[in-house]
Amino acid sequence: TAAVDLSCVWHNLEYMACTWHPGENASSDTNYTLFYWFDGLKNPKKCGNSSVDQGIFECIFNLTFPKDTTTYPAISILIRDDSEEIRPVCASKNPTTLVKPATPRQLTLSKTNDKIDVKWSESETFPKSCLQYEVKCCNGDLDIGQIIPVIKTVHQNSCQSYESFPSFSEINSVSIAGIDANSKYTFKVRAKPKPECYNSDFHSDWSEEKSIGEKRDSTIYFVLIITIPLIVAISTIVLLVYLKRLKILILPPIPDPREILKRMFGEQNEDSQVSKKL
Repeated sequence: TAAVDLSCVWHNLEYMACTWHPGENASSDTNYTLFYWFDGLKNPKKCGNSSVDQGIFECIFNLTFPKDTTTYPAISILIRDDSEEIRPVCASKNPTTLVKPATPRQLTLSKTNDKIDVKWSESETFPKSCLQYEVKCCNGDLDIGQIIPVIKTVHQNSCQSYESFPSFSEINSVSIAGIDANSKYTFKVRAKPKPECYNSDFHSDWSEEKSIGEKRDSTIYFVLIITIPLIVAISTIVLLVYLKRLKILILPPIPDPREILKRMFGEQNEDSQVSKKL
């Protein structure tokens, strides 16, 4: 009857969300309640923001510490029901392993010559230099490519060489050099806690995608490939016909003398035959 599959995530160092499934032998009307406690609280606190969705229980409670804190106390969690028939379950969570940053916001793109500058807002809840960012650049509509670690602020490889790549940066901006002026580029960003600060493997969700540049329309090139040879062929035929007529006008054909003599003698014979009859 005890709650199973307890999982907790510490969102943006602001609140913790815990989910669990009901016990196999728990009745359908079991009303689980979550309590939490850590060093610094006088008494355990009850989590009041609870919900159930498709048989999965969830409870969310505020969990904040001073921004300059470097060590965090373990969080003790108790899940039970008022009924004595439901077995309680206890767990201890290390919050540094549960950190999930918020989605980066205010993503902006700007292009100067052959370089694109990508910037986004910094987190206000994390200590400085405790987040690293992953920037994904896609050339066109493709969403596959190589992973390239970014060490410098200006990336020496272009998105033209790689359909897409994630790049890691400790600052909230990155520059992509060597871009194609006639291509469309799409960017998105997500954050991850640095291992020096937190032992968490959670990434934030990807930010909203932003695009810059215009994508080549392959339809236009296909039409041009078909149309240009056709126009050249038609123009050649028309030109040949026109030149043939022009040649006839400038250099008319010379009559054959034999045909002229034949017509002359033929007309004389006809005249003589008519005279004899008369």
